[in-house]
Amino acid sequence: MGIQITPSMLASDFANLETEAARISGADWLHMDVMDNHFVPNLTLGAPVIEALAKVAAQPIDAHLMIEDPDRWAPSYVEAGAQSVTFHVEAAKAPVRLAREIRAKGARASMALKPATPIEPYEDLLPELDMVLVMTVEPGFGGQKFLDICLPKIQRARTLIDKHGGDIWLQVDGGVSLDTIERCAEAGADVFVAGSAVFSADDPDAMVAELRTHAGRHTH
Repeated sequence: MGIQITPSMLASDFANLETEAARISGADWLHMDVMDNHFVPNLTLGAPVIEALAKVAAQPIDAHLMIEDPDRWAPSYVEAGAQSVTFHVEAAKAPVRLAREIRAKGARASMALKPATPIEPYEDLLPELDMVLVMTVEPGFGGQKFLDICLPKIQRARTLIDKHGGDIWLQVDGGVSLDTIERCAEAGADVFVAGSAVFSADDPDAMVAELRTHAGRHTH
C-alpha cells in the first residue's frame, strides 16, 4: 500500500464532522479515537458517531478503541461501519479470538500497544492481524509531544512483521507532525495518524499531502 495518512478526527470540529472529513479528501482513512473514561482518562465518541460519519464520509473509517473490554465491544464497531478496528492488547482478554471475530465480520483487525508495552510477547499474534499500532504518546488526549523512546520499538515491530511476511501495516499515533514523521517512516512505519498537525493547518488537505511527501522520503 505504501504510505498512508489517517488524520485523527479527535482534532477536528466535532460539531461538523462531515465537513471536516471533506476538508481532508486526500486522506486514506479517517482515524476515530474511541475513549471510555476507564482505559484512558477521557471520554470522546462511540459507535453511533462512527455510524453517522461512515454514511457520509468518502474515506473509510479506522476506529481506535481505547476502551476496556474490547472483546465485548469491538465487533459492534465493525457493524457501525468501521473498516479497520484497533483494540488495545492491554485491555483484550482473548486477543486472538477478538482479531478473528473482527476479520470474520469483514474489517481489518489491528492491535495497539501503549508506549511501555513491548511488541515481542505478541509476535505469535502477528498472522492474526492486519495492522499493529505503536502509540507514540500515552493514549488519552490529542496534542501531546511525540515520545522518541518509542522509535526503537517501531523498528523492532517492523523487523518482526518482515520476519513473518504477510501484508501487515505498521501504524504510529501520537505527536506525528512534519517534525517527527520522517523518523517514524525511517523506523519502519507506513501508516501515520496525525491530528493537531492536520487540523491546525490553514489547509488540512495540503498538510496531508505534505506529511505523505515527508514520510515517502524514508519509506522502508
